[in-house]
Formats: sequence, structure tokens, C-alpha cells
Amino acid sequence: MSSKHPSSRKLTQPTVGRGQVIATYGRQYEIKTQNGTLLTCVMRGKKGGVACGDQVEILPTTPGQGVIEMVLPRSSLLYRSDAFRQKLIAANVTQLIIVVAAVPSFSEELIDRCLIAAENQHIKVFILLNKADLLEQTRAPIATLAFYQSLGYPLLTISACQDIEPLRPYLQGHTSVLAGQSGMGKSTIINALIPDAQRTTMEISTALDSGRHTTTHTRLYHLDSESSIIDSPGLQEFGLHHIDSRELAWGFTEFRPYLGQCRFSNCRHMTEPDCALLRAAQDGKTNARRLAVYHKLMVSAENQKAW
Repeated sequence: MSSKHPSSRKLTQPTVGRGQVIATYGRQYEIKTQNGTLLTCVMRGKKGGVACGDQVEILPTTPGQGVIEMVLPRSSLLYRSDAFRQKLIAANVTQLIIVVAAVPSFSEELIDRCLIAAENQHIKVFILLNKADLLEQTRAPIATLAFYQSLGYPLLTISACQDIEPLRPYLQGHTSVLAGQSGMGKSTIINALIPDAQRTTMEISTALDSGRHTTTHTRLYHLDSESSIIDSPGLQEFGLHHIDSRELAWGFTEFRPYLGQCRFSNCRHMTEPDCALLRAAQDGKTNARRLAVYHKLMVSAENQKAW
């Protein structure tokens, strides 16, 4: 018979494990551990945000629950920000898919902002035009998107509700994130790729030429052992306050041949004399609308600094 008092026995302590964030719900996160177990976790303390796709160290607490102890280093982080806060979209993604549609109308400036954010993180991008079956109603999307093709961004046209197969080769070997306005059909794309996902979809408002916000949280789905896709809530705006004003011009790929060619090394490309970028715009070598978007972002960034 053991002479040791029961209170002297060592209690088994839970061990820290690793997992991936596959869904975010405000301050709660669904984690898939390395052995495939699902845990609902919170972040210990206030150590910064957690994004869908993050690799994390977790400490199990009660059955089915745990605490995120640490977010492991990221290879990329896609997020948006305004003057007051940041909204994380997805981490460790290799590809951003900007989803637009024939109906309702999409915002070119929102596409521009998504491209700048992706370029800043060195994330590959392609544009997905959905609802191709409705293209007869308007030819405007094709003409508009041809410009982005000329910049080197691939364009794929599909009708997700009819045939999703043309998209699959583009997803192979990538961690992709879908981004776009509400009503573009992102949830329909997810449901076509993963029928068990059962993402909520809703009819668009023809009168308002807009979609309704149906996806309320970001979620990652594994397509196979090498590929996954992240669905995110619809965007109506994409703030870029986190990008330094000195880096903004590099987010416009067609501007790059002219950067560093100005008279002044710290040229802002606004009103400075002998600005190579402004001269290129005057000569019709760059797109006037894109330059106007850049100027708008620069004014906003400089106003932020003035605060």
C-alpha cells in the first residue's frame, strides 16, 4: 500500500498543441487541431487579432474548448483598416480571388483597393466574373475588366450555379480567399465547391442594384490536402490606412516603370514638377481613373498623418 498522501500526487497538466483557425466569430475562434479535433477558443489576454487561416498554439481547457496562447508567424495577412480600427480578413493566403458579377454592378475602386492590399502582401490575384449567364443583360463588365487583364491580372468567367468546374484548376495548391461586394455570388461559389458548406444565399435587390449581406463570419474550407478556400463577408468598402503613403504607388503595377524616374526622389506624384508618373498620365500611358484613385488615397493618408 502506498504511503504517499493523495495530495502529493502530480496532476496531469494539459499540453499546448497547434492548430489552424478555420472560422472566426467575433472574439471566438474555431480551431482544427493537428489531430483533426475541433475546438472553440478565445485569445488569452489582448495580444492582437486572430485571422482565419492563422496557425496557432492552443491550450485545451474544458472538453471542446481552449485558449489561444500564441499566433504563429504569418506568411501573409490580408486586412483592411480605417482611421480607428483594423479588420482582419485572412492569414497565410497565397491567392486573392476578387469576385465580381454581371449583376449587380460592382465598384472599380473597390477592386483597386483590394489589388493594392494584395500587392502590399505579395499575394497572387485573379478576378472572377460570376453570373456569366446574365452577361446578355449588360456588356459593361467585360469592357471594364479587360483593363485589369491588360495589367496582368487573370480573368476567369463562370456561372457558379451552372458549372463550377472551370474554377477548380485555379485553386489547386493554393490557400485562396474570396473577396468582393455582397451579391456577387461568393456563397454560391462555396456551395458549388463544397456542397456540405450550406452557406446562406439570398436574391439581389434589382431596384437597388445591390446584394444583401448574408455571410456573417469568415470560414476556411479544405478542398484537398494541398488546397483550401476562405469565404469572407461581403465588402462595401476597403480601407487602406495601414499602408504607408510612400508605398501606395507601388500597389498600382502600371505605375512601377515610372517610379524613381521623377526629378525629386521623394516625389508624391501629386503636383510636383517633372513627375514621371504625371507626365505618363498626360501622354496617355497610364489610366486617368486609376491615377485619380491614387490621388484620393494619398490625400486620405496625408490627412491621417495630420491628425
